Amino acid sequence: MKLHLEFRHLRTIQAIHDCGSMARAADRLHITQSALSHQVKGLEAQVGVELFVRRSKPMTLSPAGRRLLRLAEQVLPQIGAVEQEFAALKSGRAGRLHIAIECHACFEWLFPVLERFRRAWPDVDVDIRPGLQFQALPALMREDVDLVVSSDPEDLPGVTFAPLFDYEPVFLASALHPLAAKDHVDAADFRGETLITYPVDRPRLDVFSQLLIPAGVEPAAVRQVELTAVILLLVASNRGVAVLPDWVVREVRYNSDYVTRPLTAGGVTRRLYAAVRDVDADKPFLSHVLRLMRSEPVKLQRGSQELA
Repeated sequence: MKLHLEFRHLRTIQAIHDCGSMARAADRLHITQSALSHQVKGLEAQVGVELFVRRSKPMTLSPAGRRLLRLAEQVLPQIGAVEQEFAALKSGRAGRLHIAIECHACFEWLFPVLERFRRAWPDVDVDIRPGLQFQALPALMREDVDLVVSSDPEDLPGVTFAPLFDYEPVFLASALHPLAAKDHVDAADFRGETLITYPVDRPRLDVFSQLLIPAGVEPAAVRQVELTAVILLLVASNRGVAVLPDWVVREVRYNSDYVTRPLTAGGVTRRLYAAVRDVDADKPFLSHVLRLMRSEPVKLQRGSQELA
């Protein structure tokens, strides 16, 4: 025997059990009592046994009916949860925001952004993946991630690069370093220096892509360090020099252990973008996170006193 159960059958069993009569259950289910009675008879014909003891008041379940009630109590809450999830997705309250970052130092401002975003959108699943460890833009087009932070926009079908903000890569050295006496540094100043960088391919580092590679200059040594705090520690100890985004050096600008200088007399300006799929661009939570990504780093660039 094959049993063809529908969700309405389980809701009927639960409603009659909760209400104790056909009439009250029919009102709860917004159907007529005769339609409800017909549905129960059809279900009993399927299973071949009575599901209710009709002579009792209130109506009680038979052993077979209690078995279906247990099934209803297991299944219906799960169906209800799925319905709520779909409704939230349709309304834009829920969704997925998996971010890939092609910018090692971006963690400095992204965490405050996501903390504010989390409070506003608790039903959106958020994850971060370092985009330098895989091909982030192809992953975006495959829908493995939903947003890529990058300073290198490309012409890709179905992908929009939304501008976030401009920043300045800044030279950082110990106050005791000979280059501290200069108003700015040029590519030639890096000859003979130990350059401390994040563990990132050279073309993705501003100091190389914007300054050293075009000038054909090679530092005496390159030391790769994972953590910003360790880079700052090494620079303060005069173990080398670094070039970091302006939002990173905000806390050391007024520290007597360090000096910060522009790259070249005119300085260097870069722009960060958020790459998103065109079909997702109108999602409310995506629009909100882009607004936060534009505003929060500017606070860091202007100084930590504005974060209060």
